[in-house]
Amino acid sequence: MLRFLTATTVLALTGGGLAKDASYIGGVEVVAGAAPEQAQGTVFLDANRNSVLDPGEAEVAGVIVSNGREVVVTGADGTYRLPAYGDMNLFITQPAGYVTPVSPQMVPQFAYVHKEAGSPDLRFGGLEPTGPLPAAVNFPLIEEAQDDVFDCLVFGDTQPYSNREIGYVRDTVGRMLAERDLSETACLIFAGDVMGDDLSLYDRFKEIVAVGRTPQYFVGGNHDVDFDAASDADSFDTFRREWGPEYWAAEIGQVMFIGLDNVRYPCNGVDPHPFCSSDTALTYNGVVSERQLEWLGNFLPLVPQERLIVMTAHIPFQTFTDHNAAKHQTDNLDALAALLEGRKVLALAGHTHTTENIEPGERFDGWEQHTNLAGAPFHQIVTGAVSGSWWAGDLNDQGVPRSTQRLGSPRGYYQLSFDGAEYVETYHVFGQEGAQLHASFNTPRFRHWAGRLLAYRDLYPRSFDQVPPVINRDLGDLYMLTQEDLAEGSWVAVNVWNGSRSATVSVSINEGPALDGTRTQPGAGEGKLRGLAYADPLAIWQQSTISSVAARSVDGGSDTEGYTTWQGSEWSGAVGPYHRWMLTDASQHLWRVDLPSDLPLGVHRMTVSTTDRHGRSFTRSYPFEVVETLPNPDWRAELWD
Repeated sequence: MLRFLTATTVLALTGGGLAKDASYIGGVEVVAGAAPEQAQGTVFLDANRNSVLDPGEAEVAGVIVSNGREVVVTGADGTYRLPAYGDMNLFITQPAGYVTPVSPQMVPQFAYVHKEAGSPDLRFGGLEPTGPLPAAVNFPLIEEAQDDVFDCLVFGDTQPYSNREIGYVRDTVGRMLAERDLSETACLIFAGDVMGDDLSLYDRFKEIVAVGRTPQYFVGGNHDVDFDAASDADSFDTFRREWGPEYWAAEIGQVMFIGLDNVRYPCNGVDPHPFCSSDTALTYNGVVSERQLEWLGNFLPLVPQERLIVMTAHIPFQTFTDHNAAKHQTDNLDALAALLEGRKVLALAGHTHTTENIEPGERFDGWEQHTNLAGAPFHQIVTGAVSGSWWAGDLNDQGVPRSTQRLGSPRGYYQLSFDGAEYVETYHVFGQEGAQLHASFNTPRFRHWAGRLLAYRDLYPRSFDQVPPVINRDLGDLYMLTQEDLAEGSWVAVNVWNGSRSATVSVSINEGPALDGTRTQPGAGEGKLRGLAYADPLAIWQQSTISSVAARSVDGGSDTEGYTTWQGSEWSGAVGPYHRWMLTDASQHLWRVDLPSDLPLGVHRMTVSTTDRHGRSFTRSYPFEVVETLPNPDWRAELWD
């Protein structure tokens, strides 16, 4: 079934589906007839909401229309004309005060995807041939009063590879949307890797996410591509069929939302990187195409200067996590930044399965080499992953993998709260609404234990065949310190999941004076500082022991041995830690607060506080113990001999 609907299909669907009763269910009107020399049509007010330009319906002037390259504005009669290409997206930019129709699954319908010859033979079908250009493509709108105060929810890397993992999406995103008050939520944004390679699962995903009854906007990730496409021109064809254009724009209130495609697949023989060599396996690269830059160059002058630009792509524009990797950043960020110079910009991305709140001017080694800019040109948020570390690890109380992310954040999503052109970003953790941080102790005991764990993973980076030297139980009580621990140097490691350079952190013990924290990564041009001194003890403790790799059953046999992730990769064998590159021995949002060496024996109360870049303060309190020696943690059988 076509996802960008004809009027006939719309009439057949408006009676059902998951849409709200008040939602505007419909589609773009594609008018059959002799093919014109140029793409043409009308933007109109759909008074009777039937997605058809009927006699007497008013035209809408001043609406931005594009073929993905050239950009025009509708005239007083609502009409437009644009050059036509055999493979193009013809789309409007939803203007503030109006909304486009949505599909029954709440996907906005603002485009006609035109591919005259259709896709090459692709595993997941791609696009059917559209044939010659239609006589007209008409875009319906309805007026809707919009408050400049609203929010949008942002999700990175849901990335389910299987129906089991689609169930995890249901029990995280779906459950949250079903329970949350979404009356002030204008949009859901998915920052790519919507799927984990098996694009046939899109339909089930749509039905689950539609429970939120809120319009959804998508950009494609490197796991949303048609891997059997031989050219980047065809690689997002299945994505386009399901979600619409791979790049787009929509205006809500005082905010212009822009979606970009910065995944070039295949990049082989195109981009000048060794991994893109024509004699290597097909792969992707982070780059914004010349066609998109041309579109942006034509589009942005039509956007009022006072608008906030919220720009979403999949691959980060810049990232701390992979700061020395070209593949995982945007090659030509300098060209993009030049087009946006002087504007207020928030850039969103996914891909790294980490949260990163990068303020303008922040710098890390490798950025200049790989993005042509040494410092961040605008505010950037790497949104974290709904899937965390690829749905890895043992199940939590909700029956979903804990899957702690690479920089130590739990799985979650962002809320962007807008007031005109101003915004506040908040990170929410599934099942922990309101929590913003965790804290644990980096002690000599932890460093000895973690050193053995990391050495094991350095020796066996991905294997689960060998019994590891230590697991989480060997560390003992995370919140118990000995006097020797204190004397030899211990500190509180505070992971502020949405922490940025201008955030502050402090710790107070027993209501005493605040002890100020130091961010372990200054963001002043250095490389990644990693190792035991920069580790997150709680995150590594969570990542250290995956019991499910040792699961066995009589009934399931090899089908239930261990567990699988990615493209059916089996994780089975001895209980052990995540793969080496997934362990949190570095973080962009970790603070260190040194402990006094003379804390007396007994139970203490630690209050951890952070103030974010907006001046909001959050606290979390922990009881902990100081002991002379660590007690036996287990049953003392000798008392019963």
